[in-house]
Amino acid sequence: MRVKNLIKTILLLLFACMVFILLCNLWVVYNTRQYNYFSIENLPSNDVALVLGTSKKSEKGKENLFFKYRMEATARLFKEGKIKYIILSGNNDSQYYNEPLDMQRALLNLGIPENVMTLDYAGFRTFDSIIRCKEVFNQDNFTIISQNFHNARALYIAHNEGINAISFAAQDVPDGYSLRTLVREYLARPKAVLDVHILRPAADVTSNNEIRKK
Repeated sequence: MRVKNLIKTILLLLFACMVFILLCNLWVVYNTRQYNYFSIENLPSNDVALVLGTSKKSEKGKENLFFKYRMEATARLFKEGKIKYIILSGNNDSQYYNEPLDMQRALLNLGIPENVMTLDYAGFRTFDSIIRCKEVFNQDNFTIISQNFHNARALYIAHNEGINAISFAAQDVPDGYSLRTLVREYLARPKAVLDVHILRPAADVTSNNEIRKK
């Protein structure tokens, strides 16, 4: 009987977790859908854009389409006058891996002037990128640029931190391109809900100058 009760308890916990994950995903998407834009024509203009980082290369060493499409979307928004300045926020955990610098180089190749770009080297997580944009770069009104699925979580964090953010959805990747990324995002949304309402993790708000000295 003890074994049966243990199995029932485990199954109930698994079911509760699945329901929680599902509800969080629905809640995040529902509360942010009106702030996520797919059309450049309909997108309101903002002075500042926050581009969320990702690896330049896929795990197999090929071009990462998430990266490519985000850079192309950023360049288009700048050239259309929808944004004036760009904060490139990503992971820079070693001298061999630098998402902000990779993004800057890609945008330079797309004709974006260097003087409108600011590199944020401590965007280790979406939560950090959003908080640092507000606390380190003093921005509370900006346009987030990433793919549609990622924008929902970023917007949810921003709005719950008192930030007046909108987002632009970069071109999506083909179906089946990266199932792992989509699954990870599906699990990251409940974590975002817990972060903003319960866990309240401390984001790294070290200045860029101090980060580069490390």
